[in-house]
Amino acid sequence: MTTPQQSALALLDFARDRTLATLDAIEKLPQPQAILGWRPGPGRAHIAWQLLHVGITEELFATERFKGTTPAFGDLVPRYKGGSTPDDIIPTSADIRRILAETRDHLRATILGLSAADLETVPPALAQRNITIGKGLQILVWHEAHHQGQTHLTLNLYKAQHGIS
Repeated sequence: MTTPQQSALALLDFARDRTLATLDAIEKLPQPQAILGWRPGPGRAHIAWQLLHVGITEELFATERFKGTTPAFGDLVPRYKGGSTPDDIIPTSADIRRILAETRDHLRATILGLSAADLETVPPALAQRNITIGKGLQILVWHEAHHQGQTHLTLNLYKAQHGIS
């Protein structure tokens, strides 16, 4: 029998495959670093921000939101957490892959350490919004799919504006 934790991990892995496929596509195009930093409009998030926002959000859920511990990547959290303003420091695709892998490893370890009772718990960091850990896992699955879609759309807009088919 599949546990809710195993189901969440399978869904997260499916979404991650799509995210990495988009990053693979970017790396095959001319000037991938420029594409990672391209913004679809003034003040809008670039592709690199979308991708690292996914990783940093997973790190925050794996640590401070679910367990009440300090997240890794303390230097990146303020730059990529929800509500942050995307800056012009564009990480490489290799850095994006590394951070996505490390934050996913942290999230995977946290999820595998959850009991069935934990899934019904509202941790202190999510109490104001009354979000259980189980609901938080659902949010994380949706969150990556949402930002992968934004990344995909931004890539398509870039390609259209630059005459790339």
